[in-house]
Amino acid sequence: MTPGPASLGPNSERSKMPDNQYMTMEQLQGQLDSSPFIDFLQLRCESMDVEAGTLSLRMPMRAQLERFAGSGQYHGGPVASLVDTAGDFAVVMVTGGPVPTINFRIDYLRPSSGAFLVAKALIRKVGRTMGVVDVDVFDDQGRLTAVGRGCFGVPRPEISP
Repeated sequence: MTPGPASLGPNSERSKMPDNQYMTMEQLQGQLDSSPFIDFLQLRCESMDVEAGTLSLRMPMRAQLERFAGSGQYHGGPVASLVDTAGDFAVVMVTGGPVPTINFRIDYLRPSSGAFLVAKALIRKVGRTMGVVDVDVFDDQGRLTAVGRGCFGVPRPEISP
């Protein structure tokens, strides 16, 4: 049995954006595209499932992301950025954002190479103040190349005077 998010479901107060509408892939991609850095990485949302607490982002290989020219291997920095962004936007998907990174860690399991990488984020918990997300990174052959976990701040609801 695949573990699911601990506190995310149809009745969770954090499973829907403030207007009680689920975020669409187009809305999430629009938020991704609004960041010059994320736009530089050319991250694209491949899939999202609010109920399951999952999000997949794809990052294409480009010469600017290589460890060294002609290696075909991603530098660790873009891979870490992919992990951070996938975790962050998994929380954005259920809260509506903005979501600051509190901390994250990454373990590189093998060199990341190929035409693209896919980060698959799984929300473990989104609470009142913090969300925890696990992220697996796969190469274009489906090989696991890195794993990460991040903690992200949750937007606080506006308090009326």
